Amino acid sequence: MSTTIAPAHPDVRTFETTVEAVDGREVTLTETYFYAESGGQPADRGTLDGITVTDVQSRDGEVVHLLDEPPVFDAGDTVAGRIDDEFRTYCMRAHTASHVLYGAGRGLLSDLGYGGFDIGSEKVRVDFTTTTDIDDETLVELERRVNRVVWESRPVTWEQQSLEDALDDPNVAFNTKTEEGVMADADSIRVVTVGAATREGGDDPWDVAACGGTHVSNTREIGPVEVLGRSNPGEGMTRVEFAVGPDAVERRAAVKRAALDASRTLGTSVADLSEFVAKLQRDKEELAAELTEAKTAMLSADLDSLPTVERNGATWRVGVVSGVGPNEVGDELQSRVGDGTDAIAVAGEQGSTFVVVASDGEVDAGDVVSEVTDEFGGGGGGGPTFAQGGGLSASPAAIVESLREP
Repeated sequence: MSTTIAPAHPDVRTFETTVEAVDGREVTLTETYFYAESGGQPADRGTLDGITVTDVQSRDGEVVHLLDEPPVFDAGDTVAGRIDDEFRTYCMRAHTASHVLYGAGRGLLSDLGYGGFDIGSEKVRVDFTTTTDIDDETLVELERRVNRVVWESRPVTWEQQSLEDALDDPNVAFNTKTEEGVMADADSIRVVTVGAATREGGDDPWDVAACGGTHVSNTREIGPVEVLGRSNPGEGMTRVEFAVGPDAVERRAAVKRAALDASRTLGTSVADLSEFVAKLQRDKEELAAELTEAKTAMLSADLDSLPTVERNGATWRVGVVSGVGPNEVGDELQSRVGDGTDAIAVAGEQGSTFVVVASDGEVDAGDVVSEVTDEFGGGGGGGPTFAQGGGLSASPAAIVESLREP
């Protein structure tokens, strides 16, 4: 039975081994340092005797290497394996970073549970179950704590423990759904520990988790970590995504560049940017309120000055309004019908010409709008006391002129 010894020796990149079996493009070896896809960590890349390995999977206890083409070697031959150094290193850094992130969550999130993780080519995600709302401030603090642990150069170790002891230890994080193979051995389990800061000594480990992946031996090897955001994948989970290594460096540079550009444009510092934007938002809300008040006053003045016209025994007030849309006109019109005014009809322009009609019921507002749209196109509708139409192919003045005709 072939097994992978990549988790125990993650720094090995080249090795020789004996071919156990060949089936088309599928090869099993007596032992291999290739990591088989499992628990969110992708399969290693590399070559066997110069032939590209396109995938590595664990099937029924056997590690199967899928090659790009059928090999010329056969069972019993000795072959040279070469693992893609860059990709393996990235996966080790990303995987250990996910443990450090979970460790940061231990100190910030209530009722914390592990829902799995996944290493992508550009970002890594970790799923949490927690009753804590992971807001922007929490994301920033998670990132700060992770990078602090990277800076502290904490040791990362792994060992086999008895399954019974690991299950009894509340500090060991488990995720049996995604950590395939971790519990395959009924007697023991592999546990990865991100240790205490060496200079402080005696502190509790940062994180302890059942895990079958490959890891760096010290957190300083992870490099910079940049938290990208959060989402809700369902099942009561919160997903946190982050970048590690070059992608994190580029992301951080882009964010810094955007912050500097914004602060320069606004004439403030990056440190004061948040407070400055909050003030702009307050100013915007105040101006919006003042604008609404001014538009209401202008509309009121326009409606007060509407001339009257007699149509079919009813008294109408008809005219043009400006600076407002149909929705802003509606409530004001309905409040003014009655007291000697049977109907009010106004036309205006917001993108296209519109008409709004309010009535006390003596005049059917819906019929009026239908007459207007029949003559000038567009569409609309409403009931006997209120209706409106839009998309009319005439100016507001032309609409008003037609409404004033007896």
